[in-house]
Amino acid sequence: MSDRSLRGMRLGAQSMETESGVEPAPRQRVEYRCEDGERVFVTFSSEADIPATWVSKTGKEALLVDGEKPDTSNDKPVRTHWDMLLERRSVEELEQILQDRLTILRERRGERRSA
Repeated sequence: MSDRSLRGMRLGAQSMETESGVEPAPRQRVEYRCEDGERVFVTFSSEADIPATWVSKTGKEALLVDGEKPDTSNDKPVRTHWDMLLERRSVEELEQILQDRLTILRERRGERRSA
C-alpha cells in the first residue's frame, strides 16, 4: 500500500507523465519588420497560414519580410455610433430629443426651469 501513496506530491501542480517519446509539432520561424527597423520573430506551426502583418510587443505594426504588402484599398471606413445615428436622425431632431429628455429628467428631480 505504501508504494502507491502520493504523499509529499502536489497534486495537479506537476504531471506524472514523462516527456520521453514526445515530439513537438513541426514549426517555422517567421520574421517581420516595423517601419523603424525593429525586427519581430514569431513561431508558427508549419501548417499555419502566415499573416502579412503582425503587431509587435511595442504596439507597432510589422510587415512580413519577403512577403507581399497587404492590399488595404478595399477596406471600408469605420462607421462609428455617431455616423449610424446621423443616418437615422438629423442634428435638429437630435437636439429636440435631447431637450425633451432633459425636461423630463428635470421634472423627475423636481427642478423647475426658469425661462
